[in-house]
Amino acid sequence: MQIYQTSQQRTGVILVGANCTGKTTCIKILQEALNNGGGEKKEVGMDVFIINPKSLTINNLFGHVNPLTEEWQDGVLAQVVNRQIESENRFQKWILMDGPVDTLWIENLNTALDENKMLCLANGQRIKLPQSFNFIFEVASIEAIAPATISRCGIVFFEHSNVKWSFYLKKQLPKLKTDFF
Repeated sequence: MQIYQTSQQRTGVILVGANCTGKTTCIKILQEALNNGGGEKKEVGMDVFIINPKSLTINNLFGHVNPLTEEWQDGVLAQVVNRQIESENRFQKWILMDGPVDTLWIENLNTALDENKMLCLANGQRIKLPQSFNFIFEVASIEAIAPATISRCGIVFFEHSNVKWSFYLKKQLPKLKTDFF
């Protein structure tokens, strides 16, 4: 509930916690709850697109000018945002940035995270994000995030001590049975 409520108030939500504290599981449960509610008309729902920003260069993430053709090529983030905006459904659209934060790419999202909700690209293109659009950052630490970016986001903290060892055992036991028996 805390993730959902924070996403209704802020464009950016930072989920902070060590590995295996339930961040991904909470998002999956929230997505399933929203997608299975709302009756047959499906007026309520959530589309989640996951990007690992550290697996891409900044040019591949946001876009760049091709040195051979001198034409602009959209990056993965710009392509995903445009595709989600053009989508016919009225679901909430979440871009989940799952991975360590780097100051190079996170600072480029500041205009998208503030009240203007405008994704500004290096080619001068400005993409207006709808109200139903959110950026979710799933991170272990906020050390690399500037205070200006943090102030634009809501933060949900996941405490490692809240997850008991028995949960891990219940999750992994079915996998062990199929691997060994």
